[in-house]
Amino acid sequence: MQIDPSPLARPFPDLPPIAGVTLRVARARYKTWDRCDLTLAEVPEGTSVAGVFTKSACASSEVELGREAVKLGRARALIVNAGNSNAFTGWRGRAAVEAIRAQIAEALACTLDEVFVSSTGVIGVPLPVDKAQAGIAAALTAEPCGWEDAANAIGTTDTFAKGAGASAMLGGVRVELAGIIKGSGMIAPDMATMLGYVFTDADVAPGFLQEALERANAQTFSCITVDGDTSTSDTVMVFATGKAGNMRIESWDSVGADAFAAALADVCRQLAQLVVRDGEGARKFVTIRVSGAASDDSARRIGLAIANSPLVKTAIAGEDANWGRVVMAVGKAGEPADRDKLSIAFGGVWTARNGVPVEEYDEAPVAAHLKGEEIDIAVDLGLADGRATVWTCDLTHGYIAINADYRS
Repeated sequence: MQIDPSPLARPFPDLPPIAGVTLRVARARYKTWDRCDLTLAEVPEGTSVAGVFTKSACASSEVELGREAVKLGRARALIVNAGNSNAFTGWRGRAAVEAIRAQIAEALACTLDEVFVSSTGVIGVPLPVDKAQAGIAAALTAEPCGWEDAANAIGTTDTFAKGAGASAMLGGVRVELAGIIKGSGMIAPDMATMLGYVFTDADVAPGFLQEALERANAQTFSCITVDGDTSTSDTVMVFATGKAGNMRIESWDSVGADAFAAALADVCRQLAQLVVRDGEGARKFVTIRVSGAASDDSARRIGLAIANSPLVKTAIAGEDANWGRVVMAVGKAGEPADRDKLSIAFGGVWTARNGVPVEEYDEAPVAAHLKGEEIDIAVDLGLADGRATVWTCDLTHGYIAINADYRS
């Protein structure tokens, strides 16, 4: 099925090469499409790795094996398959992942636990080992490629390639970060929902890298939603090659630790927002800012209740300033709220204050705001200092069309 580009798409950025990282793509032909659908990233010995994975009880074998291997903190390769998620495939799915790891490990003379595998696409169909192995063989001999080619190869229903970068000064040494991501539907944060990979030349110990990623994830990938559905294959990983020459970051007391963590969070935020911009059928990018909540976690849960509401999302798609639906979503969130302290604004215009409609409220500027592509909703609960920002998109007929034909 041909998918029109998202009107919210962003051009692929000019990302820097990361010392030690070699990218290659190939055609494994997991689906009947004429495109590369396998990405291989090789990283040097000594590379630190960190990862966060879906909390789904039906996670794929790729996720299960990745969760265990990432605890060792070292990596030599990442392989990403697009078109087949290899989830809910039992022993055959696990055997396919083990075969992929063995093939890469032999080629790179590394251990199985240094090879990370991700797959994305249709659930319930075992990954064909013959296609996987042929694709890997082709990738191992292919010419190195750039970030955009790698990003295109991992997409499924994505309508544009997604990438982001940042840099930081660590004790006088400049380090670079570059990341790619895929995701468009089945997007609801229970960790996150997509496949995302960040590479850096910074020298970072695995323990700190894991802590920095978890902190960044909580404020970015776990604050996005498209449709409220959590994937079986969610994975976000960071690979640090250590080639920049900075003093190794071991803890938050290390030189440059805060700067590196800020740069990583910046890349994660950019990537997370790109996923929302490519939400299946999306026409509007929605930022929901919640303040005055009992805690930051409470604010995030309220924000997600609003963002996941089909009534709120369809109202935004219809450019309808129906703030009553926001009230409904706050009320159902299961978090502390006081009807008589609640305030709501669209595009900076308060429609309700302290539990009642604003007197002489003029809907015209709100209606004008809702006709744009960038929508801002503010909710203040008036209870305490908890706050959070959540990103989502509208819900249109396009979402139905894409998902009705997904397996074809």
